[in-house]
Amino acid sequence: MVVAFWLLLTGGDNGRMPATPDPDEALFPIPEGERRVRRRVVLLTGPSGSGKSSLTRRLGLPVVALDDFYFDIDRPGLPSRFGSVDWDSPASWDHDGARDALVALCRDGVSDLPVYDIPTSRRTGTTRLLLGDEPIVIAEGIFAAELVADLRAEDVLADAICLVRPRMQTFWFRLLRDLAESRKPPSTLVRRGLALFRAEPALIRGWVAKGCRAAGVAEAERDIRALAATPTARR
Repeated sequence: MVVAFWLLLTGGDNGRMPATPDPDEALFPIPEGERRVRRRVVLLTGPSGSGKSSLTRRLGLPVVALDDFYFDIDRPGLPSRFGSVDWDSPASWDHDGARDALVALCRDGVSDLPVYDIPTSRRTGTTRLLLGDEPIVIAEGIFAAELVADLRAEDVLADAICLVRPRMQTFWFRLLRDLAESRKPPSTLVRRGLALFRAEPALIRGWVAKGCRAAGVAEAERDIRALAATPTARR
């Protein structure tokens, strides 16, 4: 009797097993828009000292600091430069972990993020970021451009911006910040700062080539505020 009832429901007959249901066919209609992600990411990159952190503070939106995804200093195989770890190389950073955390935030509204201590170059714990109704989360850091293609493929990218301003301003703002925060020994900070000053034009070209658009601070702030006012908006 159970078999007969199953055949009646599925349309099977003549002793044949019913066709395997299509997993893509829903049992009930899904309302239009229910499969759309409710949040998207604005990737914000630019030279160290270009104003990324100060901009995110003014915007008041949820922020993921991509620097927290650095690897610990004793991880085998880290790139080196100037006799120490090259923290300006993407190989010093957990690309997959950052991508997965951002996708989870957009789809689920919650993600566990690492907490990284830059002076000691180690992760010190985790923190849980729980989003409310905000349609935009900002992911900022010098490696943000590494995530453009991944987040676009996941359909969670709202925009990708590279902040630009005069190189000398960037050099001094970066040096003053790093000295104030005792990020590394002063000699290392000066040496790194001069290297970044020389490399800045090429870095910006590289970030733009990976899908970011160059913008000044005022333009970026205006555009991000507009996106935040438009749920699930994207470029």
